[in-house]
Amino acid sequence: MPLVRISLIEGKNAEYRRKIGDVVHQAMVDKINCPPQDRFQLISEHPKGNYLYASEYLNIPHTDDLVVIQITLNEGRTVELKKALYKAIAEGLQKAIGLKPQDVFISLVEVKKENWSFGNGVAQYAP
Repeated sequence: MPLVRISLIEGKNAEYRRKIGDVVHQAMVDKINCPPQDRFQLISEHPKGNYLYASEYLNIPHTDDLVVIQITLNEGRTVELKKALYKAIAEGLQKAIGLKPQDVFISLVEVKKENWSFGNGVAQYAP
C-alpha cells in the first residue's frame, strides 16, 4: 500500500517520468508515513486525443503538461496529512522537472486494509 497511477500526455522522456515517480514516492514516505520499500507505481502515457481535461477548473488553469496522480491507500489519514502530501508533491515536481503546480492533479482513493493482496492470494493486512 499505496498503489499510485500517474497519467500524462505521451512524449516525455523516461527520466522525466522517473522523476515524477520519485517525487511522488518520496512525498508519501515523508508526509504520510509510507514505508520506503512500499513502491508500486503505474505510469501511463496517453495520446493527446485521449487525454481530456478542463483547460480551467476552480480558477486553476491546466496545460498539456497536466499530470494526473491517483493514489489508492489505506483509509484514516487526517486532512492535515493529505494537505501536506499534496503540497509536497506539487512543490517537489516544480523543483524536479519544472512542472507548474497548477498542472498537478491529485486524487486519493481510500480503502479498508482488507482490500489488499500483495501476492500469494492472501489479504496480508486483513485481521
